Formats: sequence, C-alpha cells, structure tokens
Amino acid sequence: MADSWKDDILLKIVNILVYFLFLGSNIYTVASPSSIYYNGKETYITPAPWAFLIWSLIHILLLGTIIYQFFPNGKKTIIDGISWRFPLLGILNAIYVNLWATHHYIIAFIFALFVSSAVTHVYYIVKKYHAAESYADELFIHLPFSLYHGWTTVLVVVTAFDAFGVDSLTHAAGIWTKVFVFLALFFLEGTAAAYAFSTPEGDLPASIAIAWSLWAIFAHQTSSGFVHWSSLVFAILAVIWVLKGATGHVLHFRHRGIIALSDEERAPLVG
Repeated sequence: MADSWKDDILLKIVNILVYFLFLGSNIYTVASPSSIYYNGKETYITPAPWAFLIWSLIHILLLGTIIYQFFPNGKKTIIDGISWRFPLLGILNAIYVNLWATHHYIIAFIFALFVSSAVTHVYYIVKKYHAAESYADELFIHLPFSLYHGWTTVLVVVTAFDAFGVDSLTHAAGIWTKVFVFLALFFLEGTAAAYAFSTPEGDLPASIAIAWSLWAIFAHQTSSGFVHWSSLVFAILAVIWVLKGATGHVLHFRHRGIIALSDEERAPLVG
C-alpha cells in the first residue's frame, strides 16, 4: 500500500507546531526590547552578534524538513527514523533560548546540555541509519542537522562561559580565564577537525558552523590580545578543516558521478 501524506498525521502536526514554537523563541530574542545579542553578558568567548545569523539558515532548512516529512522519502527518515525526537529537541531548544535570553545562565547551560544531547541523538540516527539517497535528503535532513549539531556545540561552550565566566566589561582576563578560553577554543577547533575526519568526505556543514563561530569570536574579542589572536589561530585551523571537508565532498560527488556513468555504460542497449 502506497504511503499517504495522512500517515502518522499526529506526529507531523506536532512537528509543525513545535517548529513554529522553536522559530518564535528565536524571533523573540531578536525582536524583544532587550536585544539579547547586543545587551547580554559579555565574556571572553562571546562571539560577534552576526554569528547568530546561522539560526536563520537552520530555520529555513528545517522549514524544508517540515515540508519534506509529507513525502515518502522524507517520512522514512523524519517520521519513522527521527520520530518524536524532533519535537523533543524543538521544545528543549525553545526553553533554552528563553532561559538564555532572560539571563538565567546556569539553568540555560543545563538546558544547553539537554539540547546538545537531543540533537546528537538525532544526528547519530540520521548519519548512522539514513544515508542520503537524493539531493532532497541532503538538503532537508542531513544539512540542517549537521549545521544544528555543530552550532549546538558552540552554544554549549558560549553558555558555559555565560554561566561561570567573568564579565569582560568589568574584569580583566586573568591567567585562569585565559587558560579556560584557550582550552575552549582548542576544543572547538578540535571538534571541527573531528567533523572533517568523521567520514571519508567529512561533515562539511558542521565544520563550517564551528569555523564561522571562531571567526565571530576573533572579530568580537578585542579587549584581550591573547584571546583575540588565539581565536584567530584556531579560526584559521578550522578553515583548513573546512577545506578538507569541501575537498572530500567534491571527490565524493565526483566518485558518485563516475559510478553512475559506469552503470549507464554497462547497461544493455536492448532491454
């Protein structure tokens, strides 16, 4: 029996509602009078406000995910594979954003860990059990959750410094602050490298999310020379891993093209 768009309609409706809840929570942080990206706590790892524009790309791609769930190939991964983990992720993320926007940083950090755990589970299911079979799978499933996973890693680090780090506007960077910032930057750059080597072609979107954030940290952190130039070094290294991932993707698609061409050449002329 062919799949119908009405199959598992409850979960599909919940996915839509949670998506707009998740979207609304991020719109609120931009449109609210508090202007959280400009008036929030400043730490020695706070990125430039433009770093958070990555949310816009993630939301656009996830809108495609919500639409794609009504198609047979999309349903196979989004409904049958990811299942109720997507609404759980959206709800946790909305709570996290609200807590972070209202400066409840310690609780926000706890929820950042919950969000990271939830998106990691979704990311694992997508990468392990649902290889992309079409460009739609790449664009509406693999790409958004790769970006989401990389960006969430950044948010955990940024929120940790919001919760436990000093305010860079009122405190100079002491030795321990510099040590922890250096370790955080090293962790982010190392994670970008891990994404690049996670598969033969690497995970390019996740590496880009981290490289983007490291450049935003470099651009914003000008009060401490140590933090400023350290972030530049790690941002450059992250770009190297992005280029490695990009090269892997080019070779991967070229290989797929060669295989497809070979299959056509081997096909019999007469059926």
